[in-house]
Amino acid sequence: MNAFSEFLVSALVVLGALFVLLGSVGLARLPDFLMRLHAPTKATTLGVGALLLASSLYFSLTRPGVSLHEAAIVLFLFITAPVTAQLMAKAARHRQKKSEEDR
Repeated sequence: MNAFSEFLVSALVVLGALFVLLGSVGLARLPDFLMRLHAPTKATTLGVGALLLASSLYFSLTRPGVSLHEAAIVLFLFITAPVTAQLMAKAARHRQKKSEEDR
């Protein structure tokens, strides 16, 4: 690997780790459920995507052939994370409406 490749992989790892950290802090610090749901679904998904891109790039550059194992994980993550967040938000809103009606 040349210096530019190493820098690119390192930058992607650091960027991904920062986004994962930001999503985790948001999950712990934000006040209500819907806000806490937003932080990990956006920031952490982007962070894991950057980490998987760094992994794919590293293994493609250090071994013969192209590493596409990570592409399946990225595809699964980018499809399921928004759907899961939408369903959880919908269920939370439904519970909030139900509790307001009971008052």
